[in-house]
Amino acid sequence: MADDRPVNLTPSGVPETILAPEADDAVAALNAALAEPADLRRDAVAAVARRWPRYLDAWARLGDLAGDDVEAYAYFRVGYHRGLDRLRQSGWRGSGYVRWRHETNRGFLRALDGLARTAAAIGESDEAERCAEFVHQLDPEWSGVPK
Repeated sequence: MADDRPVNLTPSGVPETILAPEADDAVAALNAALAEPADLRRDAVAAVARRWPRYLDAWARLGDLAGDDVEAYAYFRVGYHRGLDRLRQSGWRGSGYVRWRHETNRGFLRALDGLARTAAAIGESDEAERCAEFVHQLDPEWSGVPK
């Protein structure tokens, strides 16, 4: 599904991609899942990812809720790869900015940052370095996911 929104140019000419927003019902479902008690939260977020498998932030949040580093790595990797697909569908051609300040980009950046962290945790240092560098290329102001 192609997004008809144009890729924006910053004053310096570097393209900036802003992902389209998720459906309101998907956002509401994820917010409700994240508000569940801790012992129910992971399953509730998984249900959101199951219903809306292209919802990047659902995958990233599953990574945050994973039981171990291997599980987290898998969720973050799904969010990252689905995010690359969404970026390409939005006009991104492999370079340019994808900034955190745009709410709709946060699921992808959260997944990419999580992938960098969990790749390091499981000993994939080359991938961890590539992902950390990539997130800084996408958003030069990157200082990590806010707590």
